[in-house]
Amino acid sequence: MARVKLILPEKFNFSTFIDVRITDINYGGHLGNDSILGIIHEARIRFLADKGFSESDIDGIGIIMADAVIQYSSEGFYGDRLRIEVTADEFNNKGCDIFYRLTNDNTGKIIAKAKTNIVFYNYSTKKVERVPEVFLNAYNK
Repeated sequence: MARVKLILPEKFNFSTFIDVRITDINYGGHLGNDSILGIIHEARIRFLADKGFSESDIDGIGIIMADAVIQYSSEGFYGDRLRIEVTADEFNNKGCDIFYRLTNDNTGKIIAKAKTNIVFYNYSTKKVERVPEVFLNAYNK
């Protein structure tokens, strides 16, 4: 089976730092794959909040995650400070991809690359919606 190949955009317009917690460590003694998804979720919350958005309110519309891809590159350990770069790209009329690059801030090694596809969703009507104009203006290049 071929490995996933994830090509990241050249430019990231947001970054944040998250320290690897003891609860992020698996039985192998390194950063667990399940924790990566939680870390990028936290980074996405911060990315949205930077523009005054939340996952449940972007001009009255929420988002749902349609899929996720994670490509692991090297190990992370307890206490490592991770720099997570985030950007939105590959827009369509109902959503976009959000890309993440997780780097060990001390060594510069890439720990993982990830992509989540988000779709805009009205939780009241239970229907997929168009990308809000305010989101496009904030992130679309």
